Amino acid sequence: MQPRVTAILVAANGADHLDRTLDALAAQTRHPENLVVVDLGSTDGSTTDLSFGGSAELLRLPAGRPFGEAVARGEREAPPAVTDEPVDEWLWLLGHDNAPAPTALADLLSAVEIAPSVVVAGPKLVDVDDPSRLRAFGESMTRFGRSIVLVQDELDQGQHDRNTDVMAVAAGGMLVRRSVWNELGGFDPALPNVDAALDFCVRVRLAGHRVAVVPEARVTSAGPIEEFGRKRVSEGRRVRMHRQAQLHRRMTYASAGVLWIHWLTLVPFAIGRAIGHLVAKHPAAVGAELAAAFSVAFGGGTGRSRRVLARGKKLGWAAVEPLRVSWRRVHERRTTSRDVELARVEDAPIARASFLGDGGIWVVLAAAVLSVVTLYPLLGSPALTGGGLLPLSTDVARLWQNVGYGWHSIGTGFTGPSDPFAAVVAVLGSITFWSPSTSVVLVMLVAFPLAALGAWFAVRKTTTRTWVPVIGAALYTIAPTLVGAVTSGHLGAVIAHVLLPWLFLAVLEAHRSWAWASGASLLFAVIAASAPSLLPVLLLGWLVSLAVGWRRAHRRVFIPVPAAVLFLPLVLAQVARGNVLAVFADPGVPSATRAPSAFQLAIGQPVPDWSGWLPTTSGLALAAWVLPVLMAVLALPIAAAAIGAMLGHRWAVAGAALLIALAGFATAFAATHVTVTGVGSTTTIIWPGSGLSVYWFGIVAAACIGIDVLPRTAPIAGLVTTVVAAVTVAPAFGAFYLGNAVIQPTSGRVLSAYVNAEAQANPDVGTLVVDPQDDGSLAVSLERGQGSTLDDQTTLDSTALTLSRSGAQLATLAGNLASRSGYDPEPALRQLGVSFVLLDDAPTGSGAQAVHDRAAGAIGQNALFTSIGETTSGQLFHYEGDVDRPSTGSAGAQATHVLYLVVLGVVFGAAALLAVPTAPRRRRATSNVIEAEEPATTFDEERDE
Repeated sequence: MQPRVTAILVAANGADHLDRTLDALAAQTRHPENLVVVDLGSTDGSTTDLSFGGSAELLRLPAGRPFGEAVARGEREAPPAVTDEPVDEWLWLLGHDNAPAPTALADLLSAVEIAPSVVVAGPKLVDVDDPSRLRAFGESMTRFGRSIVLVQDELDQGQHDRNTDVMAVAAGGMLVRRSVWNELGGFDPALPNVDAALDFCVRVRLAGHRVAVVPEARVTSAGPIEEFGRKRVSEGRRVRMHRQAQLHRRMTYASAGVLWIHWLTLVPFAIGRAIGHLVAKHPAAVGAELAAAFSVAFGGGTGRSRRVLARGKKLGWAAVEPLRVSWRRVHERRTTSRDVELARVEDAPIARASFLGDGGIWVVLAAAVLSVVTLYPLLGSPALTGGGLLPLSTDVARLWQNVGYGWHSIGTGFTGPSDPFAAVVAVLGSITFWSPSTSVVLVMLVAFPLAALGAWFAVRKTTTRTWVPVIGAALYTIAPTLVGAVTSGHLGAVIAHVLLPWLFLAVLEAHRSWAWASGASLLFAVIAASAPSLLPVLLLGWLVSLAVGWRRAHRRVFIPVPAAVLFLPLVLAQVARGNVLAVFADPGVPSATRAPSAFQLAIGQPVPDWSGWLPTTSGLALAAWVLPVLMAVLALPIAAAAIGAMLGHRWAVAGAALLIALAGFATAFAATHVTVTGVGSTTTIIWPGSGLSVYWFGIVAAACIGIDVLPRTAPIAGLVTTVVAAVTVAPAFGAFYLGNAVIQPTSGRVLSAYVNAEAQANPDVGTLVVDPQDDGSLAVSLERGQGSTLDDQTTLDSTALTLSRSGAQLATLAGNLASRSGYDPEPALRQLGVSFVLLDDAPTGSGAQAVHDRAAGAIGQNALFTSIGETTSGQLFHYEGDVDRPSTGSAGAQATHVLYLVVLGVVFGAAALLAVPTAPRRRRATSNVIEAEEPATTFDEERDE
């Protein structure tokens, strides 16, 4: 029979390729009898001037219609053969980028002529710019239906020309017998983007026909079918297209007996795969995976596809089974792709300095020795107290009960959000679950070596000489802010100082992978929760990173999200109170902080004691006058190195480091002017050391760059800078031996043993703690059970602008108990649940001594109380009367608490999964070939038969 060919050319904004494709059609050695050009709403002017006559015609369809619908419309418009002789009609499907070689159609027709059972033939798809590279040469699928291009992005050397029998061919350049096309219903409308050609060829196979590739025929291709007519396809959309097509085909091909199982497992499997995408650092696929499953499960279209398949099916699935790709071949392909990617990573530039070979390990070990010597009194201690510290709750469940929105038992109790730092404390306590307070001791002990480790890697990123990171690590470790935070019990400031270099590294590398970006988001959240005063500078740094790296900003955009989830309840609560600045208050136990001067801040001093030099030299008459001058002189080397870096060839990097330092200094300076936290009868400033940690990090980075660009004198300059800085902070490191340390080791008991014994039977027992102040007033608090713990603390209580009704009742009760009066305390004692009164000791000779003696006499002579005696904390009295059980919050508050923990778990769990390092993800384009397991049948074999 005489073959008769109708070429159907589909164009969709193909101005870059359409003219070349039309010229290639005109240059064919065997011309098609008819040409139908279908324009899908092109807006680039590519089809504006087209006009045809005779056997060619132009159809216009609205934009967005799929390739298969355009072909179907073109086939209906193509005139049938009008002749008395038998005619074998064929359709030749082309896209606007499919420019055929001059002999392409002739080669395709020759192939189907010598092999009558072949009703679908496909050419080699080659790159439009480099015809020597194969874009696609045959398609298949795995056992579970995932589509695979057999040969892709490979240099064409004829190595695959003998493998002509395939499961499917691509739509571009496909030659298909017209009668079979109509008999099988063409492309499935439910597969508008991808896999339509694969699905059609599978139906062709099941109808008893063959599909083959013709290596002699060559047609160009500008990209995969999902990019046809689109300027750009996002990774998420690409994943959804392929996954939705795979699930649809799975539902279409499944037997009736197991179809319901497939439908029921669509969404559960999608959730599991979404978690897998998170672990594999492919977050763009998470939403795509879920959307694809829901679309197939509830979108319809499967019924029609199953009916069309059943109508044309004549053979069983055994007809296509030999042409599937085995799992062994899929594994080989993945292994080869991974090896290629790993080789590419290994060829990357080698790091400038080796941690083990260039002193990194030694500076960390030296910092560990320094930590042991400095904090030797803390070794073996189960808990710490003093400054901003208290022991943690002994039960891990209680730690998490204090996280999020709910009832807080501190003071007289209230319902509201906790500090974000409560989540950090809960995680720390959960690590040492057998003794949660031990985790705080460990943090203090490892702070110095961990700070050295992070600073070494951060400085290595910005310098070239191998020994300079050692200088940077040493300078950052002996920062006055770190040792000051450790010895004064500012746990949050310690954590922030240790993690700042790691955040710097993570933000710098965030554009490279989701692991770095997710790690940055976790570090951002932990630092912000530990030192809320750093929120402005952290957000500013994030915005700058977006602006500087805007071309790759999509990963950095989400860095603040976990922190926002942590802070949102607290921010809303403080805004409702009209106390927005209280969001920046230091978490932990409120402790008084003296404000340093601007000059002291400039040389890195968080408190005005000159890093312990002032109390150490208090016996010297000229110390107060000499110390400022001496400290300024000692600060000159590091300042000179940092400023001098601007004169070198790396002035841009040094300038960025100095801008970081400036932002940190501004944060510290602002902190000394914000007083939002109540401590006894006064208020105190925000701890400026957190801002100074940022300031010191920027100064150290700039100084290291300055030392790095120096000529021969660089080692001497680095050594002098480090030694001088160490002299500056020497007394601070000896705080425990000089008696200047604020924190002290403790057994973990907050109140006396008598109260602890009572709390074993009654965990809600209340103790009224009365602390005489030097100004003649009383500081009053109400503690439950074994006493207040670090995880009980909340800035909503310490920054309250007014007393609550129960707080006023508590103050009235304490004031009247401390003085002889006619006040009846029993109703208040009963309502507040107070069973004990603890009168704290007062220093002898201080203004608080008289207040203490008056209160001790008044309470001791009150017949309602029994004196227990002196304890390590003060004088204890017991109230023998009955008291009410305190509230534990409403059911709604408890439900909100659980819901908030679930939200935290989802957000931080997703971030943690993404932050786990994995092997490099293989690229979509590979240079592998996958062949069918069974030997292919060639055209010559069929002709011989």
